[in-house]
Amino acid sequence: MAEPDAVAEPDAVAEPDAVAEPDAVAQRDEYYDLLLRKTAEFDNYRKRVDRERAALASAAAADLLEELLPVVDNLERALEAQVDDGAAAAYRSGVEMIHRQMLDLLRKRGVTPIETAGEDFDPNVHQAIAHEESADHRAGEIIGEVRRGYMLGGRLLRAAMVRVAKT
Repeated sequence: MAEPDAVAEPDAVAEPDAVAEPDAVAQRDEYYDLLLRKTAEFDNYRKRVDRERAALASAAAADLLEELLPVVDNLERALEAQVDDGAAAAYRSGVEMIHRQMLDLLRKRGVTPIETAGEDFDPNVHQAIAHEESADHRAGEIIGEVRRGYMLGGRLLRAAMVRVAKT
């Protein structure tokens, strides 16, 4: 009878290994799948944080640049002043240099002025402050610019204040 017992023991030992091995493979596959999902989630999180960081930096830059625009406005007003003698001409020359420097700085930062001369009124980028009768202009055409508008890339920094023709 020792022989049947000897035959039964290897079968009893073989069964738990056969059952344990598929469980280990399934568990390994489950952990690998979990690892892949967590890795993908982390990559998506990192990309989202990078986008949010870039948007925040862009908004902060836009706020700063928007605060610089009144300086440009004042310089433009000073440049429109009439000059009479040599001292005033030197003063005007200095203001022109500052104005060019400020516009170069804005241009380097991606700020561009909104063109208004002869353009049709666009409420997305223009703010009408007056509607004036004009036989020389078609209805809806911009007659004059009161304050220049600016774009930062594709984003509106400040709308241009304009006078618009009506018939």
